[in-house]
Amino acid sequence: MGCIHLMGLFSCHEEENETTVVINNREDQPILKSIGVSTLISDSGVIRYKIISEDWFIYDRKDPPYYSFEKGLFLEKFDENYHVDAFINCDTAYYYNIKRLWELRGRVCVKNLKGETFKTSLLYWDMNQHEIYSPAYMVIDGIEQDLDGYNFKSNESMTDYIIHSSSGAFPMGEDREVPHPNDQELIMFQSDSSQVNTAP
Repeated sequence: MGCIHLMGLFSCHEEENETTVVINNREDQPILKSIGVSTLISDSGVIRYKIISEDWFIYDRKDPPYYSFEKGLFLEKFDENYHVDAFINCDTAYYYNIKRLWELRGRVCVKNLKGETFKTSLLYWDMNQHEIYSPAYMVIDGIEQDLDGYNFKSNESMTDYIIHSSSGAFPMGEDREVPHPNDQELIMFQSDSSQVNTAP
């Protein structure tokens, strides 16, 4: 994630009464609170992400430490040519900076460059492994097919993915003949219907 620099302005003056604020639970207090955030984030010196959020809290004493976006997050991911190849929108987000792991919760919606939309209530993004995954129920509105299922796993661009226990609708043109599988083909399809892989 990008580096954060804090700058403050202080004025010196005398006061007759001094008030000391005692914080008992330092681990529950954020070291930084930002309101109205819009920032670019670099990875290995290259700008790869843009984040927009109403608030941003950094809890450095938590175990593990994390960044919190309690009022939602909008994130754009750029490719090496600075083109947007995916965007993510969610109700709540947590970023575990040591693990480089995102946890997205609530109404999570992802759209890839192909125009496919992914909707779920829980999504993880492992930036070390360059993969996105979810154990929760997911609905995929695709260009050629619509799918839903569990245990989703994908690359970071959400273009090569696998979803298990899936079902879906495959649109067909009016002039196409509807295929009727024989018994053996039907048995083979049922035995393999628990997993859908979009890899070419």
